Amino acid sequence: MIEARYLEIGGALGFVEIVTPDARSGNALDATDLPTVLCIHTAGQSGVQWRHVARDLADRGYRVIVPDLPGHGRSEPAPGGPVTSLIAYGDWLCAVLDALGIDRPFVMGCSIGGKLTLELATRPDRPLSGAVAMEAEPGPGRVNVAGLRRELEDVAGPSRSERTYLGTLASVGRSVPEAKAHTIALMHKREDPEISSSDLIGWGTHDVRDRLDRVTAPIHLVAGVDDPWIDPDAVARAAETINDALPGRARFTALAGIGHYPMEEIDDFAALADTWIGELRRVAVPEEAAL
Repeated sequence: MIEARYLEIGGALGFVEIVTPDARSGNALDATDLPTVLCIHTAGQSGVQWRHVARDLADRGYRVIVPDLPGHGRSEPAPGGPVTSLIAYGDWLCAVLDALGIDRPFVMGCSIGGKLTLELATRPDRPLSGAVAMEAEPGPGRVNVAGLRRELEDVAGPSRSERTYLGTLASVGRSVPEAKAHTIALMHKREDPEISSSDLIGWGTHDVRDRLDRVTAPIHLVAGVDDPWIDPDAVARAAETINDALPGRARFTALAGIGHYPMEEIDDFAALADTWIGELRRVAVPEEAAL
């Protein structure tokens, strides 16, 4: 079942989909009894990236929360204009969880959504049940922030949508069939260039390296080997850093043949995500460590 809601957050309406099991799945329980997963989209995109995964995860027994960040998809723009701070987006996501009465969710995000997963996972005052951060390093992302700021002054050029299309194709892994890669790239062309450039400024300035010893819950860091935006070795080192401070808290997975969008590239990604979340649920975290 899919419930669409608009929530007033920070003076604007934010759109959220809440996906719960259908009766046909055999898991149609009271949603409050289900583990909750917050799924966060990539730069410039929207919750539509999770359209297949959310439904399939719900049918595996989860309540899935899929928001559109401010100015994305069906959410109204932020009152102060496009957001360039992932910390501000993190605050907005916490407000969404508060409005829905959700405590200690699992969080799964990709790209800036992966960075936002790291942001939320390193907030001791808002502990999670677990986190899956995909395609994100803890340090600033590899973009030219000064160039992006200049680009915000001229983002309406007719070539921008084609650049997005071609850039998406270049970011998809080699194992993805051509027709599927084409569909992913066509969907990504819908982005607002002002919003996506602002998101990438956030990507290029966000840094949680000094907070990795404060991860509040088991965390799984995931990197596509074919991702041109990140260094998988840097992601693996981040997992090691967490484990040095908090033994057994983090794990790392490299995805061969996969690029920047695992949830869109991998067939039956929900099954893989279900496995990862199940592993996170089996990691015991001392109660005092999550406070």
